[in-house]
Amino acid sequence: MTGLRRSHRVIEECKRQVCLALPLVSVGLLQHSLQTISVLFVGHLGTLPLSAASMATSFASVTGFNLLMGLASALDTFCGQSYGAGQHHMLGIHMQRSTLVLSLSSVLLAIIWANTEPILVAMKQDKLISKEAGSYAHCMIPSLFAFGPLQCIMKFLQTQNIVLPMLLTSAIAALFHIILCWVLVFKSGLGSKGAAIAISLSYWVNVVLMALYVRFSSSCKLSWTGFSKKALNNVLDFLKLAVPSAIMLCLKVWTFELMILLSGLLPNPTLQTSVLSICLNMFCIAWMIPFGFSAAVSTRVSNELGAGNAKAASLAVWVVLGIALSEGTLLLLVMILLRNHLGQVYSDDKEVVRQVAFMIPVLAISSFLDGIQSALSGIVRGCGWQKIGAYVNLGSFYLAGVPCAVILAFVAHMNAKGLWLGIVVAFALQVAFFLVITVGTDWEKEAKEAQGRVESSSIYFTSTAPSDQILPSQEHAA
Repeated sequence: MTGLRRSHRVIEECKRQVCLALPLVSVGLLQHSLQTISVLFVGHLGTLPLSAASMATSFASVTGFNLLMGLASALDTFCGQSYGAGQHHMLGIHMQRSTLVLSLSSVLLAIIWANTEPILVAMKQDKLISKEAGSYAHCMIPSLFAFGPLQCIMKFLQTQNIVLPMLLTSAIAALFHIILCWVLVFKSGLGSKGAAIAISLSYWVNVVLMALYVRFSSSCKLSWTGFSKKALNNVLDFLKLAVPSAIMLCLKVWTFELMILLSGLLPNPTLQTSVLSICLNMFCIAWMIPFGFSAAVSTRVSNELGAGNAKAASLAVWVVLGIALSEGTLLLLVMILLRNHLGQVYSDDKEVVRQVAFMIPVLAISSFLDGIQSALSGIVRGCGWQKIGAYVNLGSFYLAGVPCAVILAFVAHMNAKGLWLGIVVAFALQVAFFLVITVGTDWEKEAKEAQGRVESSSIYFTSTAPSDQILPSQEHAA
């Protein structure tokens, strides 16, 4: 009977994580598609606008969107554990606090985007492309002030296991974006600037739709109780997790951008850069599945730790690792079996297709490892270990991965494959470190620390609301 009960718990946990992860995968794809759709529309205007839009999009992701995503990831810990502990009213406070921090950060990021052209010129990029990219980035600046609140609302809903409204609003925004791009790019005479303006408007449509859901849905009546000055409290405690969360994400993302830059120094840079860009695109598409399960396990672990359910949190950890191994193995086999054909999706150049096929085994291994590390990173965020995660990523990518990439590519003359093997080394070390930390975790201790964190975040309230009630003051605020 004990074995049957254990199997039943494992199956139920699998169902919970899959039901969370699959909609989140779709949400990630839909939101990522906004920038891609704009670039595709601009591609019909000519080579210069396409190159500029691609460069501006990459610059915006590196210097803005990824940083905001990382800062918002602190809510995986705060909102997830508060929800698990039954402190539902704290979720709205955490969301407001994070929105304030991300909005202030967006002001600084907007200054960087406003100087895109001189920054790119200083990086020895083509002056004409830099000028066009600068104009594109200027028109994208309003998107910063929508993207931050959007990430905060998504974490607010995700940690309550509310995912279908996110999927619906993201789908509406993506459909709206396609129509808007067609109008602004081809009909208004704005050209590439119209595509950038469409990104800003579409993100604002998405955030407004989600905000309306939070305000009027009965599903959020306990967690959203109106605006409160108490959101100004504990900002430093939020930053203690938010900054390492951002560093965790950015250190990984910046490594891939560095590989693209280094590929320009290789022999036959046009070929090597094209091959690496195609591999990076395939890697990002494959990453969307681990992204969903990473978000799902961070929610499951934080919820259970906040509720003091150490065994349930531990079960969620091992279940997601099993899913990651299964999904990663399947993906690895598919990529290797299709290695001679995948490059044809991106290019008609036979040499590019041949080089991509040569790279696929390494790419497949990196995607396999990334699936496991994504699951482990979700566990890190659910537990509140972001500072440890930042150190692990720093050591894995910049003390080991990048030096190995440089040696293999330029000293061993392995070119693009050498650069990507450096990433494989980084992922392998990252997985090893995170596994050692996870296997050695005392989950009872983690549950107590999570409950202590929840109590600490509620300390500025004169009293706390039971999980099934709203305080009179909160009801008035609502």
